[in-house]
Amino acid sequence: MDHMNNETSPAPGAAPCPVSREFAMRFTSSTRGARLARRLVSHRLDSWGYPYTGDANETLSLITSELAANAVRHGHVAGRDFHLRLAETAGGPRTLRVEVTDTRTERVPLLTIQEPSGEGESGRGLLIVAQLATRWAVAPRADGPGKTAWAELWLPGEAPAPSPIGHFPANA
Repeated sequence: MDHMNNETSPAPGAAPCPVSREFAMRFTSSTRGARLARRLVSHRLDSWGYPYTGDANETLSLITSELAANAVRHGHVAGRDFHLRLAETAGGPRTLRVEVTDTRTERVPLLTIQEPSGEGESGRGLLIVAQLATRWAVAPRADGPGKTAWAELWLPGEAPAPSPIGHFPANA
């Protein structure tokens, strides 16, 4: 569901930014839920005028994939879903923001850009997020136990392309 005229959850000490478009949904805390979250973010961005093969869509889809995978792998609590929110801000530099909220409070990721040691195949997701996002952080969940990992992608001077196909109500 799209929402309009809301405000983003700003970083501590920052003024709220008006939101021009928003998409939010709960997903099962499973690999299937994480995959669906990434696909729906990509689809929603395309419907907002950020084409599937464009830099903004590909970058934010990858960031979403990493944050959702972490929510499933490290933030899973039996019987609890994770929540995803995608927003485009108005005013100032155009900003796309994705937030992934889980219900596990005690497992907070380290905010680091150091590569994990060893030859392991995991542990690099947040390194990818740190390299791709303009800024990112993890904050306590506002309305219950857990945390929200969020990332922003600033798109100064970039206007979204008009969508050739009307998907879901993108401007509702």
